Amino acid sequence: MDPVPLRPIRTPGLPREPVPGRYKLAAADFVVDELPLYPPAGTGGHVWAHIEKRGRSTPQAIDAIATALGLRARDVGYAGLKDAQAVTRQWLSLGEIAEERVRALELPGISVLEVSRHDNKLKVGHLAGNRFDIVVRGAAPESLDAVRENLAWLARFGVANWFGEQRFGSGGRNLAKGLRILFDDPRRASRGMSKRLVRLLVSAVQSEVFNHVLAERIDDYCEAIVGDVAWLHRNGACFLVEDEVDARVRCERFEISPTGPLPGPKMLRAGGDQGELEAMVLEALELDLDVFGNAPGGGNEGARRPLRVRLQEPSVEVVPASGDDPRSAGLRLRFSLERGAYATSVLRELLCDPPWFAAREDGAPDDAQAAPDGSDDDGASV
Repeated sequence: MDPVPLRPIRTPGLPREPVPGRYKLAAADFVVDELPLYPPAGTGGHVWAHIEKRGRSTPQAIDAIATALGLRARDVGYAGLKDAQAVTRQWLSLGEIAEERVRALELPGISVLEVSRHDNKLKVGHLAGNRFDIVVRGAAPESLDAVRENLAWLARFGVANWFGEQRFGSGGRNLAKGLRILFDDPRRASRGMSKRLVRLLVSAVQSEVFNHVLAERIDDYCEAIVGDVAWLHRNGACFLVEDEVDARVRCERFEISPTGPLPGPKMLRAGGDQGELEAMVLEALELDLDVFGNAPGGGNEGARRPLRVRLQEPSVEVVPASGDDPRSAGLRLRFSLERGAYATSVLRELLCDPPWFAAREDGAPDDAQAAPDGSDDDGASV
């Protein structure tokens, strides 16, 4: 039987109990706005298009736009990947092409909101984060205060930075496929796959290691100890913690956070108790750092990922029932997260029995997540 990815744990210390409710019952109930790292300058050799899409993933939208404009899909730049089952807005770069052709695009599920120009192609990771507007159906108005208090607590202490179920693909099968690439016959297991897909599958294994480490640190995920590799939120730099008192003060200010491993041969290793914990998790999963660097497609060299992320601008309000259907009532949540963080990490702290591995019919790998270091995985594919 294939291994089942570890289910994330609700964070201890939240002031109120989770509430009933369901999300993503309709695409319009889950809206994602990409927050660009920088706006287009308005001049330059690359045409940029701000699009809104629904019913299409980012790769599907890129394929459709590239075909309509006579471009190669690989020449279309994007900062992050967004889910199909949502209304999402993001920028794409299209190279040197007539702006009128872009504005005239008419494609099912895709609208061009704005056209501009910039000096460079949009690169993966060139986003600050994502803004979410989510309607939770079936959540009672009486739940408003509980959700508001839990959001305030998460804004203060941070959201545990779990990898969501979409990282592991349909039914969690990407984890098993990634393990086969690493431990069976790598060439045979990856036959017919693109390098990007191989990296996606191997990154599912890295994500499982991270989630196991986070589960072990869930009681102190917002506190750095000696030996931790700390994450500097200002610029993503990492350093070993040597002064625990100073580190705790900086954690309270949300300047830094402890990290977990995305294992690989070039990953900065933790020391002390954290280093022992990471080694224990790798041993329990029968893994080592070097195996990730030897994978087909260039390997996954490893990185660090913060154990928590900042919850920004959270708010909640009551959504009244529509017509005569009381089940349409609920709560509207709004918040922002930095790139690489998952909205589901917030929702599982607020709701009873959040889903884990809802069945898909296609059985294909979840191509919404790719890079092992989070650079292609902006967390908006939820």
